[in-house]
Amino acid sequence: MHVLLTPLLAAWIGLACAVAGLAIYRRVVATHEDDMLHVSDNEARHVAEQATIGHRLDAVDHWGKILTVVVAVYGVLLAAAYAYQMWTEGLSKMWE
Repeated sequence: MHVLLTPLLAAWIGLACAVAGLAIYRRVVATHEDDMLHVSDNEARHVAEQATIGHRLDAVDHWGKILTVVVAVYGVLLAAAYAYQMWTEGLSKMWE
């Protein structure tokens, strides 16, 4: 049985590009992060902005981890399907 793996590979490439895009987005958001500790009363707005950026980075990290695991598992399954297909084709040619 010959299964066309090209659409599955295209989907995997799309997912991998999504992970790369998410990493780039995280890098851009992280450039606005300020690691300094602000405790005075007149810097409340700055603290609120940094909290918002921190929450955004947490969300990006959460989805980045999930998508990375999905891409890795999907890639392993795709490689296993390709190897199985090559193995069965080799067996069928051997017995012809």
